[in-house]
Amino acid sequence: MHSAIFVTMAFDRYVGICNPLRYTTILSNAWIAKLGLVGLTRASLFLLPMPLLLPFYDIRIIPSTYCDHMSVTKISCGDITVNRMYGLVITFVVYGFDLMLIALFYSLIIRAIFILSSREAHQRALNTCMAHLSVMLMSYFPGFISSVTHRFDEGITPYIHIILANLYFLIPPMLNPIVYGIKTKELPEKMGKFTGRR
Repeated sequence: MHSAIFVTMAFDRYVGICNPLRYTTILSNAWIAKLGLVGLTRASLFLLPMPLLLPFYDIRIIPSTYCDHMSVTKISCGDITVNRMYGLVITFVVYGFDLMLIALFYSLIIRAIFILSSREAHQRALNTCMAHLSVMLMSYFPGFISSVTHRFDEGITPYIHIILANLYFLIPPMLNPIVYGIKTKELPEKMGKFTGRR
């Protein structure tokens, strides 16, 4: 779902920059609901087989700070090779497909930006995309690293997996409001007033 939201945000930026006059007709409430439903359906269909591929387990203590799929997988008592391979393929398919769509939308955005005549229009269009690209990098990179290291974990100590999972779980949501807030005028003004008083 997280990756599908990034694709939807890239599509939103594309429509906002390349077709601003038709924005409300293209991205109506019905279309946004359909995009959300497609993302939810895709996530459900891809993730539903993962717990079904697990053999039964008898240990009930998960060696992690929260219950993620790979922590549950590691305490199962049978062969988890099929589950690992399925998870790895899904990771590459979902990330690969979504990153391809995001790259397509941003290449169309960049092409549209260079058609714009004024330098101010270039700057404004690029500024609307920079926050989204920053949040994507902060989210995709730790998520991909965490997912891949869980599946090729020979020689990696368990606390490294826990640290990577926690970084993926905590850092992007914590930094998202900061990244998007920097683009607004109110946050820098309030920060200037706050630091000016001290």
